[in-house]
Amino acid sequence: MPRTPVVPERPPTRLYLITPPAIPDLDAFARELEAALDAGDVAALQIRMKDADDATVLAAVAALKPVAQARGVAVILNDRPDLAARLGCDGVHLGQSDASVVEARSLMGRDAMIGVTCHDSRELAMDAAEAGADYVAFGAFFPTATKATVHRPDPEILTIWQETVEIPCVAIGGITAATAGTLARAGADFVAVSAAVWSHPEGPAQGVRDLARALASKA
Repeated sequence: MPRTPVVPERPPTRLYLITPPAIPDLDAFARELEAALDAGDVAALQIRMKDADDATVLAAVAALKPVAQARGVAVILNDRPDLAARLGCDGVHLGQSDASVVEARSLMGRDAMIGVTCHDSRELAMDAAEAGADYVAFGAFFPTATKATVHRPDPEILTIWQETVEIPCVAIGGITAATAGTLARAGADFVAVSAAVWSHPEGPAQGVRDLARALASKA
């Protein structure tokens, strides 16, 4: 009798944490970050401060990078491969109007983690993958106050990507503990969250615990 092929089980969906767009008190936020990262599994921390000047970004990376890296959490800087390379970040996340993957790779080296926002487009994601991106991000899946969004992909895009392409996909945009499981079931390798942790009524640590529970159960 022919053998039934064994399909390897997909690794558990992990949490990808994004900072708030502004951090008024870095010392206080660093303590909140410590509590959040100690509360559950977090794969990466993206430092995302789009409207901040370079000095502010440098100060944020200096304060937050040691906290994350001491816990095995990759530090990803948003938009700026030049600063990411200079500051020793583990990677950079690029928007469609930022530097190209090739440019970022030349600045950061072959071991850097490079991700690309691809909105609701498999074509953009395929282009990023072919250029050498380490992950692609789809979203926003739900309304979000963190940033203005015009794209609203269907979760099926995660399923199709998972079935056809090897590099990981990240789901982003308005994700909460109530919706994270749906995206995990659909095929997200990572779910990226910000407000669901930092604005959690019981604090960031509880936000991480709630999301970890949702991802573990895919509920």
